[in-house]
Amino acid sequence: MSDKSTAIISANPTFSMSQSMQNPLQADEMAHVIQLSVAPVFLLSGIGALLSVLSARVGRIVDRSRHIKEKQADPSAPSHPDIQGELDLLSRRAHWANWAISLCTTCALLICTLIVLLFVGAFLSLDCSTATALLFIAALSALILGLLCFLKEIHLAIASLRFR
Repeated sequence: MSDKSTAIISANPTFSMSQSMQNPLQADEMAHVIQLSVAPVFLLSGIGALLSVLSARVGRIVDRSRHIKEKQADPSAPSHPDIQGELDLLSRRAHWANWAISLCTTCALLICTLIVLLFVGAFLSLDCSTATALLFIAALSALILGLLCFLKEIHLAIASLRFR
Protein backbone atom coordinates (compact mmCIF):
# COMPACT_ATOMS: atom_id res chain seq x y z
CA MET A 1 0.00 0.00 0.00
CA SER A 2 1.36 3.45 -0.89
CA ASP A 3 1.94 6.24 1.61
CA LYS A 4 -0.85 8.23 0.02
CA SER A 5 -3.35 5.36 0.51
CA THR A 6 -2.27 4.95 4.11
CA ALA A 7 -2.74 8.67 4.74
CA ILE A 8 -6.27 8.61 3.28
CA ILE A 9 -7.23 5.54 5.31
CA SER A 10 -5.77 6.87 8.55
CA ALA A 11 -7.42 10.28 8.00
CA ASN A 12 -10.84 8.63 7.79
CA PRO A 13 -11.63 6.96 11.14
CA THR A 14 -14.76 5.22 9.78
CA PHE A 15 -12.85 3.52 6.96
CA SER A 16 -11.87 -0.08 7.53
CA MET A 17 -9.87 -2.43 5.34
CA SER A 18 -12.66 -5.01 5.42
CA GLN A 19 -15.04 -2.46 3.85
CA SER A 20 -12.60 -1.63 1.08
CA MET A 21 -12.15 -5.31 0.27
CA GLN A 22 -15.90 -6.08 0.20
CA ASN A 23 -17.00 -3.51 -2.37
CA PRO A 24 -14.73 -3.93 -5.39
CA LEU A 25 -14.96 -7.08 -7.42
CA GLN A 26 -12.03 -9.37 -6.97
CA ALA A 27 -10.17 -10.41 -10.12
CA ASP A 28 -11.39 -14.01 -9.89
CA GLU A 29 -15.01 -12.86 -9.45
CA MET A 30 -14.70 -10.58 -12.47
CA ALA A 31 -13.18 -13.42 -14.50
CA HIS A 32 -16.14 -15.62 -13.58
CA VAL A 33 -18.64 -12.93 -14.67
CA ILE A 34 -16.77 -12.53 -17.95
CA GLN A 35 -16.89 -16.31 -18.47
CA LEU A 36 -20.65 -16.26 -17.87
CA SER A 37 -21.12 -13.47 -20.39
CA VAL A 38 -19.11 -15.14 -23.19
CA ALA A 39 -21.94 -17.43 -24.36
CA PRO A 40 -24.47 -14.59 -24.66
CA VAL A 41 -21.87 -12.53 -26.56
CA PHE A 42 -21.44 -15.37 -29.08
CA LEU A 43 -25.22 -15.53 -29.37
CA LEU A 44 -25.20 -11.80 -30.14
CA SER A 45 -22.71 -12.43 -32.95
CA GLY A 46 -25.00 -15.04 -34.48
CA ILE A 47 -28.01 -12.76 -34.17
CA GLY A 48 -26.04 -9.98 -35.86
CA ALA A 49 -25.30 -12.28 -38.80
CA LEU A 50 -28.97 -13.28 -38.98
CA LEU A 51 -30.04 -9.63 -38.96
CA SER A 52 -27.64 -8.97 -41.81
CA VAL A 53 -29.23 -11.76 -43.87
CA LEU A 54 -32.73 -10.52 -43.07
CA SER A 55 -31.84 -6.94 -44.00
CA ALA A 56 -30.46 -8.12 -47.32
CA ARG A 57 -33.67 -10.03 -48.02
CA VAL A 58 -35.79 -6.95 -47.24
CA GLY A 59 -33.58 -4.96 -49.60
CA ARG A 60 -34.18 -7.48 -52.37
CA ILE A 61 -37.94 -7.41 -51.73
CA VAL A 62 -37.99 -3.61 -51.91
CA ASP A 63 -35.89 -3.59 -55.09
CA ARG A 64 -38.15 -6.15 -56.75
CA SER A 65 -41.27 -4.18 -55.76
CA ARG A 66 -39.82 -0.96 -57.21
CA HIS A 67 -38.86 -2.77 -60.40
CA ILE A 68 -42.40 -4.14 -60.83
CA LYS A 69 -43.99 -0.75 -60.12
CA GLU A 70 -41.71 0.92 -62.68
CA LYS A 71 -42.73 -1.69 -65.25
CA GLN A 72 -46.37 -1.14 -64.36
CA ALA A 73 -46.02 2.63 -64.82
CA ASP A 74 -44.35 2.26 -68.25
CA PRO A 75 -47.12 2.33 -70.90
CA SER A 76 -44.87 0.75 -73.53
CA ALA A 77 -44.17 -2.35 -71.41
CA PRO A 78 -46.45 -5.35 -71.90
CA SER A 79 -49.00 -5.72 -69.14
CA HIS A 80 -49.01 -8.88 -67.02
CA PRO A 81 -52.23 -9.92 -65.31
CA ASP A 82 -50.35 -11.32 -62.30
CA ILE A 83 -48.48 -8.12 -61.41
CA GLN A 84 -50.80 -7.21 -58.54
CA GLY A 85 -50.57 -10.77 -57.20
CA GLU A 86 -46.78 -10.58 -57.21
CA LEU A 87 -46.85 -7.20 -55.45
CA ASP A 88 -49.18 -8.66 -52.83
CA LEU A 89 -46.83 -11.60 -52.33
CA LEU A 90 -43.84 -9.26 -51.98
CA SER A 91 -45.80 -7.23 -49.45
CA ARG A 92 -46.50 -10.37 -47.40
CA ARG A 93 -42.83 -11.37 -47.60
CA ALA A 94 -41.79 -7.89 -46.40
CA HIS A 95 -44.29 -8.18 -43.54
CA TRP A 96 -42.83 -11.50 -42.34
CA ALA A 97 -39.24 -10.30 -42.80
CA ASN A 98 -40.04 -7.19 -40.78
CA TRP A 99 -41.44 -9.32 -37.95
CA ALA A 100 -38.33 -11.52 -38.07
CA ILE A 101 -36.06 -8.47 -37.85
CA SER A 102 -38.08 -7.00 -34.99
CA LEU A 103 -38.06 -10.23 -32.99
CA CYS A 104 -34.36 -10.91 -33.57
CA THR A 105 -33.56 -7.32 -32.56
CA THR A 106 -35.66 -7.80 -29.42
CA CYS A 107 -33.65 -10.95 -28.71
CA ALA A 108 -30.39 -9.03 -29.09
CA LEU A 109 -31.61 -6.29 -26.74
CA LEU A 110 -32.65 -8.86 -24.14
CA ILE A 111 -29.23 -10.54 -24.39
CA CYS A 112 -27.51 -7.16 -23.93
CA THR A 113 -29.69 -6.50 -20.89
CA LEU A 114 -28.79 -9.93 -19.54
CA ILE A 115 -25.05 -9.21 -19.89
CA VAL A 116 -25.43 -5.86 -18.12
CA LEU A 117 -27.44 -7.57 -15.38
CA LEU A 118 -24.67 -10.14 -14.88
CA PHE A 119 -22.10 -7.41 -14.32
CA VAL A 120 -24.33 -5.19 -12.19
CA GLY A 121 -25.37 -8.16 -10.06
CA ALA A 122 -21.77 -9.18 -9.52
CA PHE A 123 -20.65 -5.62 -8.81
CA LEU A 124 -23.42 -4.98 -6.30
CA SER A 125 -23.37 -8.53 -4.91
CA LEU A 126 -27.01 -9.11 -5.85
CA ASP A 127 -28.63 -12.44 -6.61
CA CYS A 128 -29.93 -11.89 -10.14
CA SER A 129 -30.30 -15.57 -11.05
CA THR A 130 -34.10 -15.45 -11.47
CA ALA A 131 -34.00 -12.27 -13.56
CA THR A 132 -31.12 -13.68 -15.63
CA ALA A 133 -33.01 -16.91 -16.31
CA LEU A 134 -36.18 -15.03 -17.26
CA LEU A 135 -34.26 -12.71 -19.59
CA PHE A 136 -32.55 -15.66 -21.24
CA ILE A 137 -35.87 -17.49 -21.71
CA ALA A 138 -37.46 -14.34 -23.15
CA ALA A 139 -34.49 -13.79 -25.48
CA LEU A 140 -34.56 -17.34 -26.81
CA SER A 141 -38.34 -17.17 -27.21
CA ALA A 142 -37.98 -14.01 -29.29
CA LEU A 143 -35.25 -15.70 -31.33
CA ILE A 144 -37.43 -18.77 -31.95
CA LEU A 145 -40.35 -16.59 -33.06
CA GLY A 146 -38.01 -14.54 -35.27
CA LEU A 147 -36.69 -17.70 -36.91
CA LEU A 148 -40.24 -18.93 -37.49
CA CYS A 149 -41.09 -15.63 -39.20
CA PHE A 150 -37.94 -15.97 -41.29
CA LEU A 151 -39.00 -19.49 -42.25
CA LYS A 152 -42.45 -18.21 -43.28
CA GLU A 153 -40.82 -15.54 -45.46
CA ILE A 154 -38.65 -18.20 -47.10
CA HIS A 155 -41.72 -20.33 -47.81
CA LEU A 156 -43.44 -17.36 -49.43
CA ALA A 157 -40.32 -16.69 -51.53
CA ILE A 158 -40.31 -20.30 -52.73
CA ALA A 159 -44.03 -20.06 -53.45
CA SER A 160 -43.31 -17.04 -55.62
CA LEU A 161 -41.06 -19.22 -57.78
CA ARG A 162 -44.09 -21.34 -58.58
CA PHE A 163 -46.07 -18.15 -59.14
CA ARG A 164 -43.93 -16.89 -62.04
